[in-house]
Amino acid sequence: MDKGVFVSAFSNGDIFVGETLGTAALILLGGGVCAAVTLKKSKAINAGWLAITFGWGFAVMIAAYMSASKSGAHLNPAVTLALAVKSGEWGDVPLYLGSQMLGAMIGAVLVWATYLGQFQENKEPTLGIFSTGPEIRNPIQNMLTEIIGTFVLCFAILTQAGNEGLGKSGLGILIVAFTVVGIGLSLGGPTGYAINPVRDLGPRIVHSLLPIPNKGGSDWSYAWIPVAGPLVGGLLAGGLYNVIF
Repeated sequence: MDKGVFVSAFSNGDIFVGETLGTAALILLGGGVCAAVTLKKSKAINAGWLAITFGWGFAVMIAAYMSASKSGAHLNPAVTLALAVKSGEWGDVPLYLGSQMLGAMIGAVLVWATYLGQFQENKEPTLGIFSTGPEIRNPIQNMLTEIIGTFVLCFAILTQAGNEGLGKSGLGILIVAFTVVGIGLSLGGPTGYAINPVRDLGPRIVHSLLPIPNKGGSDWSYAWIPVAGPLVGGLLAGGLYNVIF
């Protein structure tokens, strides 16, 4: 196994730009479909779960194509950890994670700006546009669901990616996008399938700060699960990959 690719393939500047831009696009398009389906006076209101799952799949595909050549298109701390376990190289992990968090918050603000008129006339809680929440609040089950979903995502990525990420693999990006759709359709029902810590935490922070009328609370008592679960899932995927391959 090449232990040096993870660190040397991309410069610090490219990692920052690629992960910030890509994660912002991911959340803009993924959060955007949630806003489109949820907010009144949106043309897509009540389009349903299929629209959300395919919207997030397309969001992953577009964001990954935008950022793959710059940073490997991790776009997710769980993916970064899985790739670090696979490669044995951890030096760039903090930069990846910080850039992803920044991008996620920027993307959430852009969702709000895009649907500003709809948010201004909002009469209902809006956290579901920004972050996930369980249908049945059971921390053990919710945690396990997030671990399993993220494991599937990360293991699929590890089998398609080099140590540095998806790189310029167009087929790999397409496979990962459809994997996200599959996870949403099959495993997303219990918790809304965060499967990405910054996808949930960054927009949740933005939700708590934005001046949205009648927005409701940000449910901080649940917020640790869509962070911890995906991180555990990513680490398990990286570890099992190394054992098998």
